[in-house]
Amino acid sequence: MTVDHLSRWRRAVAGIAAAAVFLGVGHLVAAFVGPRSSPFLVLGATMVDNTPEWLKEEAIRRFGTNDKLALFVSMSVVMVAGAVMIGMFAGRGVRGAVVLVGFGVLLAWLAMQRPGATALFALPGLIGGVVSGAVIYGLLARIPARSEREAAAGQGLSRRGFLLAASAAGVLAAATVPAARWIGTHLRDIVADRAAFLLPTPRAAAPAVTDAVDLPVPGITRFLTPNTEFYRIDTALQVPVLLSTDWQLRIHGMVERERRLDFDDLRSREAVESVLTLTCVSNEVGGPLAGTATWTGYRLTDLLDEAGVDPDADMLLSRSIDGFTAGTPLSALGGGLLAVGMNGEPLPQQHGYPARLIVPGLYGYVSATKWVVDLEVTRFDRAEAYWTRRGWSAEAPVKTAARIDVPSGFARLARGPVVVAGVAWAQNRGIAAVEIQVDDQPWQPAALAAEYSTSTWRQWTWQWDATPGTHTLRVRATDQTGRTQPEARTTPIPNGATGWHSQVVTIS
Repeated sequence: MTVDHLSRWRRAVAGIAAAAVFLGVGHLVAAFVGPRSSPFLVLGATMVDNTPEWLKEEAIRRFGTNDKLALFVSMSVVMVAGAVMIGMFAGRGVRGAVVLVGFGVLLAWLAMQRPGATALFALPGLIGGVVSGAVIYGLLARIPARSEREAAAGQGLSRRGFLLAASAAGVLAAATVPAARWIGTHLRDIVADRAAFLLPTPRAAAPAVTDAVDLPVPGITRFLTPNTEFYRIDTALQVPVLLSTDWQLRIHGMVERERRLDFDDLRSREAVESVLTLTCVSNEVGGPLAGTATWTGYRLTDLLDEAGVDPDADMLLSRSIDGFTAGTPLSALGGGLLAVGMNGEPLPQQHGYPARLIVPGLYGYVSATKWVVDLEVTRFDRAEAYWTRRGWSAEAPVKTAARIDVPSGFARLARGPVVVAGVAWAQNRGIAAVEIQVDDQPWQPAALAAEYSTSTWRQWTWQWDATPGTHTLRVRATDQTGRTQPEARTTPIPNGATGWHSQVVTIS
């Protein structure tokens, strides 16, 4: 092996090992400071905040609820490439150490810009930069050795010595991950906190979901969505850890009396239970980003009335512990909840534990803030929320939509009777009719399940006498105001997708 080849190989490995130590040590320090200060998450959150909206929407369209995994994989690939470049630039280690320490200072500064950051948020980046700088210097300071004989004489690291040192750095980096998890769990035991959480008993339970509402049709979307199957779309790269004992809700802005509430305050109030359908604005035509659950919580209008809302206000700006904001029209808050329970249990952590907002009839990006800690009463002409600053509509009522669940696309079926079924929704307006079209034949009315409420989706079925050939099935819905969803397809940006859902099937 030539000197130059050996040197390039060592520098690349040293760069990767030092970068791994940077992230690992930073993540370990963040376990003490706060998970959101981890350099990896700070870098990821900064990338998300500065990614063009079309690219974010494309990621959601392609990867759905796996969009964050796709981001992490992409970040890892870029980081490995960057680590190799740092190693190549490192020379005998000094320049590499300077770059890594400088990168640590940059990440410390970025961490300080995150919502809710304290001075301690700078520590993971700074300490990670210093330790990783020492690692790359230690690995490269005495290379390249011109021969194994010179290495044995102490004039440079032998190939074996280098590999052992680089492997030790890798083991150190890998060990920080379980160590950080163990420390974080013992400092902030969210599992135990949620297990001990006392779900309030509502004064009146929500009406039961009967077989007339939830049809026993194989393959159709169930009326109530289990917590484990409920879609998750948000901007949090790591699910926030917020204990109920630490949680407080600040209500301020254009109010007569600023309020701060904790769970002791909430439990003295009347709890309610509502069955509501949520829809993500990123949902494509026929997409899966919608779900229905039984939510337990407290009326938002009651909490705001206690604060005394200024008549000139028209927006509720809600903030999450991770800095996300949503702007909700005050006029739309009827039926809105500060939710603490989902389907009879405390909110799952990934769905906002210990508290989140639920406002029926609006897409989630303006109404469904998870891990909520702040409610500011304001005006749309004075404040902008996270997504509206990025080009999405300020007010976003859910559009009428229908979806074919069965048969699935490209299914091969036998001729004769075929059940076509699915769900339709037009929250706060309700579904009046669903129609099915086969190829270019006349539209046929589907049979609707019983309506639970205008704030939930509605199942539908249609009996088709299928004939041989390849056919296209289309569905459209009409809401109770008499408006039928349009045929023209539009993308989710800026206020939700439109168009008729279709499935192509083959009958033999």
